Amino acid sequence: MIVTVTPNPALDLTWHVERIVPGGTHRADTGVARAGGKGLNVARVAHAQGAAVLALATAGGPTGDEFAAELASTSIPHELVSVQAATRRSVALVDEHLGDTTIVNERGVNPTADEWDALKAAVVRALATGRSVRDAVEGSGSADAGATAPAGTKRIKPVLVLSGSLPPGAPDDLLPSLIRIGRDAGAIVIADTSGPALLAAADAGATVLKPNAAELAEATGLADPIAGACELLHRGAKLVLLSRGADGMLAVTSDEVVRARLAEPLAGNPTGAGDAAVAACAVLMAQGERKPTALLRRATAWSAAAVLMPVAGEIHASWPELESALIVDSPPLTALSRPSAERTPR
Repeated sequence: MIVTVTPNPALDLTWHVERIVPGGTHRADTGVARAGGKGLNVARVAHAQGAAVLALATAGGPTGDEFAAELASTSIPHELVSVQAATRRSVALVDEHLGDTTIVNERGVNPTADEWDALKAAVVRALATGRSVRDAVEGSGSADAGATAPAGTKRIKPVLVLSGSLPPGAPDDLLPSLIRIGRDAGAIVIADTSGPALLAAADAGATVLKPNAAELAEATGLADPIAGACELLHRGAKLVLLSRGADGMLAVTSDEVVRARLAEPLAGNPTGAGDAAVAACAVLMAQGERKPTALLRRATAWSAAAVLMPVAGEIHASWPELESALIVDSPPLTALSRPSAERTPR
């Protein structure tokens, strides 16, 4: 079971225009409106690839009604916590001439303390359900967490994915408390966030962190991406999957660095690429895979396949061919033993 939590969901609006001209007026065909936010994009991809998922998010106001209606029209299992504030919007303008995408994200409004508590309670329930399903699949005959799986089987854990930004004013302990809920439930916790929340997730012991290069440098102040990843490992993470755009991805653990990339970058819509990478990691880890190279290969392939799709939350069917075409190697591990002293300006 994969449980995704989107603490700051959005109604995603996507328009394709022939060319974006600054200051100009643009005409477009009818756009696409979808229930979005990074956690929901993860759930869409994982669900489409056959994984058992439950997507948790908040919804409120008129945009929340549209958000809930669109999500209800899909087959994705989900639970929405009602909040007073209106769900934010995210606008993506795709320049078809250049293949670039311009994104405008509303910041969102912070839910009340009671609304956050309701979301946390939903996470507790979801992970308890996932644990019971796991025990049944493993043949334990019981939802008892202490039951023993048959010899030769992997002890499969639920996966908790915490993805996306936090609304302004969100409690400082929100992400750490969600990570603690996951760890207390015996779940693997994957966090994809940025800023101070990225460091807080590492300090709280998230299993996997998936920043991009800019987010990592901003959070750690370290210009060297491997040194920045090591900072997160020193704080408590076990694996850092680092998105590097057209340069592919890195997997960094305490004793190895693995790099995966395509020979040539793909043109398209990159808005859901990172979410597809998280989905790949979650799906494989839910199946018992723990090898960084295997996780990296699938994450890089699904990320690339997402670029080929017009909207976030989908991957192209050619992902197996993309995975086969990946160039995978191991860069020098110097930064693991000698963290860089060079810091980026803040």
